[in-house]
Amino acid sequence: MIGLTIRNSVVALLFGMAAVCSAVDKDFNAVDGPNVRVMRHEDGSRTMFERSPDNLTLTTKTFTGGGVLQLLTIYRMDKNTNPLSCKIYDGQRQELFKVNYGYRKSDGQLVAEAMFDSRAKRLNPQTGEEMPVRYITYTYDSNGKRSAPTAITTQKGALADDLYKGKKIDPFVPEDNPFKQAAPAKPAGRR
Repeated sequence: MIGLTIRNSVVALLFGMAAVCSAVDKDFNAVDGPNVRVMRHEDGSRTMFERSPDNLTLTTKTFTGGGVLQLLTIYRMDKNTNPLSCKIYDGQRQELFKVNYGYRKSDGQLVAEAMFDSRAKRLNPQTGEEMPVRYITYTYDSNGKRSAPTAITTQKGALADDLYKGKKIDPFVPEDNPFKQAAPAKPAGRR
């Protein structure tokens, strides 16, 4: 009787593990479709982009080569598919950060990104307002080319590069959004 109970427990455990693995593998093995794009990286990891049918939400999931979810980011987009805000989660879907994006009114270019820690609210002692843990600004040259980001961190004695351990400074602007349409080609002039 005890052997049967142990066997049943092992079978239940294996079925439970299979259910968990299949849930992870479902997205890891996603294929391109009208609202899904998958980028496969040289190290075997993958990034899956999934947009809502109305283009107002973009979800990115980054998986290890073994199919384990590492990072989940959910962007809220404007009608031009520019990010307005996003929430960043770890592989266990614990919210880590929230980000707000700012644009120039004159031409709609991205000029600022403010990242707030979702786990610990940091308040400005003078104003009582929430402070970002990182603030990024961008400038543009006369050709409209964006500069490298200027990053400011509000953590005493820390550099932005130290906080993000060599990752690129602006990892949460979906530059590589595969759904973003390139500007239409201008028609060639007649001779």
